[in-house]
Amino acid sequence: MEIRINVQDATREIVLESNQTPEDVAKLINKAVDSGEILTLVDEKGRRVIVPGDKIAFVEIGAHSAGRVGFATD
Repeated sequence: MEIRINVQDATREIVLESNQTPEDVAKLINKAVDSGEILTLVDEKGRRVIVPGDKIAFVEIGAHSAGRVGFATD
């Protein structure tokens, strides 16, 4: 599932793919925003993304992606 996080005063969004459920992610985000604590998410490669809860502008939680197949052309 794709997660996009917009952080205040940052020029770019944070985008990650996660194996966590949308419900779990929403609970973590709500807790971080309500309390101002740190939001920690883990992407599908095991990397951690850490964002201050009081700096989150918005979050977009996407649907699970079935798998990506792509071809590059020059």
